[in-house]
Amino acid sequence: MSTPIATPVVKGDPVLRFLALAAGLYLGWYLLFEFAIHPNGWLDKAAINSLLNWASAILRALGYELIPEPANAENIRTIGVQGGHLLWIGDPCNGIGLFAVYLIFLAAYPGPWEHKLWFAPLGVLSIHLINALRVAALCIIVKYDYELLNFNHDYTFYVIVYGWVFLLWIIWVLRYAKASNARPSA
Repeated sequence: MSTPIATPVVKGDPVLRFLALAAGLYLGWYLLFEFAIHPNGWLDKAAINSLLNWASAILRALGYELIPEPANAENIRTIGVQGGHLLWIGDPCNGIGLFAVYLIFLAAYPGPWEHKLWFAPLGVLSIHLINALRVAALCIIVKYDYELLNFNHDYTFYVIVYGWVFLLWIIWVLRYAKASNARPSA
């Protein structure tokens, strides 16, 4: 008579399963991004160009006149409003890392895939919009008081942007993940 093979602890514990899956996905993303995607630069450039376009549209809609782009603008990632200073958008501020963390959480957390397929892109677009609003707000802030830039960039908007991602996760857990967690009563 053979003895049953013990199932790994990770399969039996949903928290450990989530943590192991999320850690594995993050490690895979990190390696892919650091050694293949980021050195090429195309994804960072595309994200920053989109961020600049969205923030520019927001600022124009609010009635602000933008500082003209320098002659070599295809290599410069700046935006600003007349009467203020140009802001430079670096790779860490383009939102790609935040998109990845959001998507990894969504992929690793239980829930029906038919909801994940629309909730994932909707969440990424909303995070990108919040980031564009952040860039536009920073442009307005430096127009009126450059000294407030660092505090708002480093604290205020981190809380807002990361708070938004956390809210998306809460919505997922409370609203959409429950559909797959429902168990028939015995």
